[in-house]
Amino acid sequence: MRYAYLGPAGTFTEAALLGVEGAREAERVPVSSVPVALAAVRAGEVDAAMVPIENSVEGGVTATLDAVATGSELRIVREALVPVRFVLVAPPGAALADVRTVSTHSHAWAQVRGWMDRHLPGADYVPASSTAAAALALLPGAQDGPRAAGFDAAVCSPVVVEQHPELTVLAEDIGDNRGAVTRFILVARPDAPLPRRTGADRTTLVVPLWEDRAGALLEILEQFATRGVNLSRIESRPTGNYLGEYFFSIDVDGHVHDARVADALVGLRRVCPSTRFLGSYPRADHKDTGVAGQHSDGAFREAQAWVAALQGQRPA
Repeated sequence: MRYAYLGPAGTFTEAALLGVEGAREAERVPVSSVPVALAAVRAGEVDAAMVPIENSVEGGVTATLDAVATGSELRIVREALVPVRFVLVAPPGAALADVRTVSTHSHAWAQVRGWMDRHLPGADYVPASSTAAAALALLPGAQDGPRAAGFDAAVCSPVVVEQHPELTVLAEDIGDNRGAVTRFILVARPDAPLPRRTGADRTTLVVPLWEDRAGALLEILEQFATRGVNLSRIESRPTGNYLGEYFFSIDVDGHVHDARVADALVGLRRVCPSTRFLGSYPRADHKDTGVAGQHSDGAFREAQAWVAALQGQRPA
């Protein structure tokens, strides 16, 4: 197996990938961005890619939401949850008082802004492609060292420091929310085997707002509500075609092999033919999905049998 992930080594994305059985022994390919990782999957250069999709503090990762919604179809085959811990690092010999500029990924910066306002209120932020990339630029001899990159310190995972102890740790556990978690998804090509139903599953969809009119969104949501399907996440994203055109990225509780989910998809496809199915896969938190009796598989089978019996009656 060959996996792509948002690199370089030491990112939270690599930590998520290492939780996949066999990934430590497999070939792992660090890439510079989510679109590059997914492009490698589409081109057949790798078997799958691990990318971030949601953070408990910052919300959806827009680069991922957009990249899986467009282009040739992909399939999510599993998810992973990684607790987020941050440290502030600098080149050897640096001190906190020396820091004027700090680099990291935008999602990481959003999770340490409170600490920065308290301890480095005058520090400027320099965006980086990943937390690890920012930290590695501070290493002695780095091609794009801190002087060239234009920053004094970086926010990264403690794993980077374990791999590169020559970095100076200026502060530890600097996240504003100690319960922060990032959700990652492992994305493969659409012919990948569909994970089996476990009873604690998630299904991810992309649903374009097919018509801009009053009630269009309600018509979409009704497909789930009337069948007892819970939406655990819904986010709107612009299509990029023109102002006011959006699609919805949606997570629902359940598996496509659950009768209520399958029936909801039938209704959704009917009212929005361009709906994209991204996959049904086990939840990383193993949270069982509670289902009311009238929405159970047995209730759907009984109702379908009843209608079939009616249809079987001889017409007058």
